[in-house]
Amino acid sequence: MKRFSARAVLLLMYTVAAPETLRAQDQIPTKDGVRQNLERKHFSPYAGRNYPTQVFWGDTHLHTAISVDAGTMCRVGQEDAFRFVRGEEVTTTGGLQAKLSRPLDFVVIADHAEMYGLMPQLLAGDPEILATPAGRRWYDMIMTGDRDRIFEAAMEIVGSLQKPEPPFKSDKIVRKAWQRYTALADRYNEPGRFTALIGYEYTTRGGFNLHRNVIFRGDASVANQTLPFSQFDSQNPEDLWKALVKFQEATGAEVLTIPHNGNLSNGRMFSVLMNDGNPLTREMAELRARLEPLIEATQIKGDGEAHPFLSPNDEFADYETWDRANLDGTELKKKEMLQYEYARSALKIGLQLEQQLGINPFKFGMIGSTDAHTGISSIEEDNFFGKHSGVEPEPHRWKHVVISSSLDPNLTVYGWQQASSGYAAIWATENTREAIFDAMKRKEAYATTGSRMTVRFFGGWDFDPDDANTRRPGSVGYEKGVPMGGDLRQAPAGKSPTFLTAALKDPYSGNLDRIQIIKGWLKADGTTAEKVYDVAVSGGRQIGADGRCPQKVGNTVDVKNATWKNTIGAPELIAVWKDPEFDPKQRAFYYVRVIEIPTPRWTAYEAKRFGLEMPKEVPMTTQERAYTSPIWYTP
Repeated sequence: MKRFSARAVLLLMYTVAAPETLRAQDQIPTKDGVRQNLERKHFSPYAGRNYPTQVFWGDTHLHTAISVDAGTMCRVGQEDAFRFVRGEEVTTTGGLQAKLSRPLDFVVIADHAEMYGLMPQLLAGDPEILATPAGRRWYDMIMTGDRDRIFEAAMEIVGSLQKPEPPFKSDKIVRKAWQRYTALADRYNEPGRFTALIGYEYTTRGGFNLHRNVIFRGDASVANQTLPFSQFDSQNPEDLWKALVKFQEATGAEVLTIPHNGNLSNGRMFSVLMNDGNPLTREMAELRARLEPLIEATQIKGDGEAHPFLSPNDEFADYETWDRANLDGTELKKKEMLQYEYARSALKIGLQLEQQLGINPFKFGMIGSTDAHTGISSIEEDNFFGKHSGVEPEPHRWKHVVISSSLDPNLTVYGWQQASSGYAAIWATENTREAIFDAMKRKEAYATTGSRMTVRFFGGWDFDPDDANTRRPGSVGYEKGVPMGGDLRQAPAGKSPTFLTAALKDPYSGNLDRIQIIKGWLKADGTTAEKVYDVAVSGGRQIGADGRCPQKVGNTVDVKNATWKNTIGAPELIAVWKDPEFDPKQRAFYYVRVIEIPTPRWTAYEAKRFGLEMPKEVPMTTQERAYTSPIWYTP
C-alpha cells in the first residue's frame, strides 16, 4: 500500500476534496518554500458581512432622583437606574422589588437640565438651600412623608420652572452633579455588552412640551466640555440647536436631539413657523434636520404616531390617545392643532416644506422610550411601574392623579390613562456608543409600545415575490435596496418602488396580527394624502383589491385572569409589496406599522393582582405595535 507524506495528504485534501473553498490569495506551503495559489470562494453566508445583523433594545428617556421634578418623590438614583436596565434587581421608591424580564442593551439617563443635581442637595439638607424660604418649605413638606404633601411640594417645584429665573442658581452644584453622572455612565458602559449613552433633557417653560433629549456620541471627556443647556439659558429650542452646533464645531464632538410628546404641544412641535412666529427659514430647517434625525413617537404620556381625526380611515389610529389639552392642562386642544402634533401628519408637512425650502426639517425616523420619572425603565404590561413614583403599583394607583390641570379638573390625567410604552429598537453593527449613535443618525431604528418584536424594512426597485421566501431578509434587503431611514431617488423608467418587510414576534408577547405599510405623498396641487396598506396578514385572511383586510384577527384575552392564548395570529410575517399607485413625479414616504393580536393591558394585570373591579371606561386590553422609520422617495 502506497504511503503519503503529511504534506501530500494536506495538499490532496485541499485540491481533491474541496478545491472550490480556497481563495486565490490562500497558498499551501511546499517543501522548498514555494507557495501554491489555489482558488477559493466563501462558503459561510455570514463571512464578510458588514451590515447590521442585530437589533438592540433601549430607553433614551429615563429620569431619576437627579431630575428636579422626579426628585420630589423618586429615591432611585442614577446608579440603581443603570443596574436595573442591565438586568439587576433593585428596590423602588415605594419599597417594591423590581426587575426586567430581559435586560436592555442601552440607555440614556436623561435627567432634566434645569437645576441639575438640586434635589439630592435639598434632600440632604444643604444649609445654603435651606436658608432660603422656598428651600426650607419644600424640604419640610417632603420630609413629612405624607403623599399629598409631597405631591404639593412637587407641584410647587415644577411651578417654579415657569419663572424666568430659577429659585436656586449654582453652577457649582450643576457641574459637580453632571461630572458625577458622566463618570458613572463611563463606568457602566461596556462596549459589546451594554451601552450607557450620555445625555440630558432640555425642557421649555410652559405646558407646550417642546422638550428634547440631548445625546452625546462620546464619553465623559467629551460631555464634560459643556454643561446641560436649560430653559434658563433660553426658552427657544432654536437656541439649543445653535448652542449644540457651536459646541460641536469647537470640540469636534457629535450630538443629536430627540423631541418628544408632540401630542401635548398644542400645535407647536411640528409647526411651520419659527419660535418668533415668522415662517420657517431654510437655515432653521437645515439646523433641525441636521440635529434631529429621530423623534420619540410613543411613551407613557400617550402615543404620537397618528390621530383618528387626521386619519379617519385608519382603524388603528386611535391608540393610547392623549388629546384634550397641552401638557399641564392650561390650554384646551383645538382640532386645527392636531396636524402639527402627530408623526404621520408631520412627515406629510415635511414633504411640503421640502418643496418650498429645498430641505425637509421633518425627515425623521421613529423610536419609543419611557419618560419614566421613577428610575425604573419598565413598561412591560405585566411589569409597569408608572410615570412617576407617586403612581407605582398599588391597589388604587389607577385613580391617582398623574398630571393635574389648573384650567379644568376634567382635564386631569389619572393613573389608568398612562400608556405602558415604549422602547427604542436600533439596528446597529455592534453594541457600542459609536455604533448605536451612528444608527440613530442614519435613522435605522424603530419604535415599539413595549413589545420586543423584530422588524425589518427595505425599499428598492427590484424586490420580487420570491424574496419573501428568504430566511435572511437582511441579506437580500441590503443587497437590493436601502433600509428604514433610507432614501430612494429618481425612479428607473417604468418602475415602481418595491419593499421587503418582515416581522418576528416577541417570544414574551402576542402573535402578530398584520404588517401594514403607510404611504404619504405630495400631490400635484401641493396638498398631501395618505393611505394604509395591509401587506401581510395572519390566519389565512385575505387582502382585498383596495389593499385592506377588513377581517379582524379575533380576541383570546381572558381579562379576569389577565392572560391570552396565542391560538390566533402568526409568529412571523414577511412580504414583498409594490406600490400600485406610484407617480414618479410625487415626493413620498413609506413606513411600516406592525400590529400584534390583543393581549391584556397593564390595567388587567393590576385588577387581577389586587382583586379590583375597574370602571367601565378603563381599557383592559391592548394591541402592541411597532412603527419603523420611513423610507423616502424624492424625484
